[in-house]
Amino acid sequence: MRIRFAHVAAIPALAAVLVSPPSASAAAGGDRTQPVITRVKTAAAFDFASGDSPENITVDPDGSLTVSLLGVPANKPPKLIRITSSGQRTTLVGGHLGDQITGNARGSDGTVYYNVDSDDASRNGTWKLPPHGHPQRLAALPDGLPNGLAIDRAGRTLYAADSYNGTVWAVPATGGPAKIWLNGPALAADPDGSLPLGVNGVRFHEGAVWVSNYSQGKLLRIPVTAHGTPGRIHTVADNLPDFDDFSFLNNHSDTVFAAQNDPTDRVSVVHPNGTHETALTVDDGLASPTTTAVRGNELFIANAGFNAPHDAKLQRGTINLDALTAHPRHH
Repeated sequence: MRIRFAHVAAIPALAAVLVSPPSASAAAGGDRTQPVITRVKTAAAFDFASGDSPENITVDPDGSLTVSLLGVPANKPPKLIRITSSGQRTTLVGGHLGDQITGNARGSDGTVYYNVDSDDASRNGTWKLPPHGHPQRLAALPDGLPNGLAIDRAGRTLYAADSYNGTVWAVPATGGPAKIWLNGPALAADPDGSLPLGVNGVRFHEGAVWVSNYSQGKLLRIPVTAHGTPGRIHTVADNLPDFDDFSFLNNHSDTVFAAQNDPTDRVSVVHPNGTHETALTVDDGLASPTTTAVRGNELFIANAGFNAPHDAKLQRGTINLDALTAHPRHH
């Protein structure tokens, strides 16, 4: 997600990679005997007061995680970091005070792409960090809220969500001007919603661009035609309030793990037929979940910790494949 925040008062610092005791995962619907996500633990704790509020996750081929840290909620600069499977953290990019680093994605050559939301027109847009290189802006974006980011399978086109303007931008991975790929009512914010946020998360999956609409609470699938243009929009699921970002079970499955931010504070499983059910709640330690990511049978959840006590963290749970495929509860 993220709107431009009011400043948040500093709180005592606490930052370390840790593993907490498992929580009791929420059962996914009354007709299940087992939870879909089990063994939920804190994989990495963050210091919210230092600006380390996680927003987006990319799983790298070596199993490490590239994580966007917003900064703005605590009036600190944003960061893009990498966390190894052993918990070691490296700062890849440091941002400017007042900016936000939102969505990130990775090219097959190891280039890291990320969106910067800035009031400074010289920084607002989509950026890249080549392997062993320096950050470079790929494309400027107009005033709005650059948010989710995805790259197509060929590695040629990046799709960047603008949550304020209800637009998905197409950005050439080799550089060049961003072009409007799709906009319109389906990507716009709900005028009656509590936050003016439309299209939010973006994933490229099985020849289509999939997006979440935050205030409309919908998951949309937009095929990419042979000419690279958007096909007809298909509503996969709705009634997912505060729908921030999401991930797929794997590259060949349309099962989605949806992060629903404040005040819903939920992770839902969306099945390929559009039915969905709650998998995790605040009882599992969720604290403003912004996105999910899958590594094998592990599900990672980014918790931004917007509300006191500002429990910013990454959680890790185990996906129970047997429960996932057993008689989903319909909504």
